[in-house]
Amino acid sequence: MRDQAPDQPEALLPVPTAEERLTVRVTCRGCGRVLHDPESRMLRLGPGCRHPGEPVRRHEVDQDALPGL
Repeated sequence: MRDQAPDQPEALLPVPTAEERLTVRVTCRGCGRVLHDPESRMLRLGPGCRHPGEPVRRHEVDQDALPGL
């Protein structure tokens, strides 16, 4: 387990490091191939298995800047 301050409670679930998150295999729901493109990984559907006329839905939100940045 990672070192924690004595006054901090232990996490219930281990938090993956950035390197561990990047190595997660994501496969296509249609054909089972490993996906590399961020958009395909998010949708879990490769470009060959998506319907060509179907647009990729994106949810864009205007956000306020964080204070202090």
